[in-house]
Amino acid sequence: MVAFFTHENGRFTATRMAVSAWSPAQLAGTAVCGLLAHELETHCPGPDFIPARFTADLFSPVLNEPIELHSSIVRDGNRIRVADASIVQHGRVRARATVQFLVATAEPPGEIWHPAQELPTPETRLDGPEGSPPLFKSGSFDWTHDFASGVNPHRKAAWNNVPALIDGVPITAFERAAFVSDSTNLVCNWGTAGVGYINTDVTMTLSRLPVGVELGVQARDHVSANGIAVSTATLYDRTGELGFCTITALSNARRQVDMAAFAEAQSLPASTR
Repeated sequence: MVAFFTHENGRFTATRMAVSAWSPAQLAGTAVCGLLAHELETHCPGPDFIPARFTADLFSPVLNEPIELHSSIVRDGNRIRVADASIVQHGRVRARATVQFLVATAEPPGEIWHPAQELPTPETRLDGPEGSPPLFKSGSFDWTHDFASGVNPHRKAAWNNVPALIDGVPITAFERAAFVSDSTNLVCNWGTAGVGYINTDVTMTLSRLPVGVELGVQARDHVSANGIAVSTATLYDRTGELGFCTITALSNARRQVDMAAFAEAQSLPASTR
């Protein structure tokens, strides 16, 4: 089985793949965001609507225990639908998210300034049907599966083919994007001493859904003071950029994450660099 969750009797149970690098007793933000997106997507009005904004508040650790998902429609209109979702454990909301579905329409006339961006894509395709470990890139170095490769102060990117979120259910483009959006914390806050910030939220804005199974995220900006970091990243696929991700993060220096040690503990593949 290659999936992050199983589903039985209305509850979701995490597999080993969904466990956090911060603690084996809690789940990774990527898996949490993917699961919230799964619930929110059930409220999509139809194929003409784009999930243009997804925001997750990760204010409490989601425990490595069975999960209940609750959701509701907040606003319903011809061009906009807003829905909320929450993860509940032991009768308490552990994380919540909201999505804004916007109807797709024609672009307005005229030209608008936009920055030129170099978005790196690996020559090797991660297009296997069951997903693949991510590739990482730091500065001008080559793409690699090596989780120790980011121990440097260079700009980072990650390239992903996310496996199934829920056992027996194909992952959707929106679930894939929401899952990868939480990797903003990794590419923006991974430095010479590991990852020392833990994000308390993530907001993903999309002009379109990703094409294909591959999806990249590249650090765009980072500012920090007083143990609080604000970071942004570009979300893109092989056809170009599709949106941006923004996170707010708190210093977690006492539990700094060594990604190489985490990968070894999870028995993830070694470097192919």
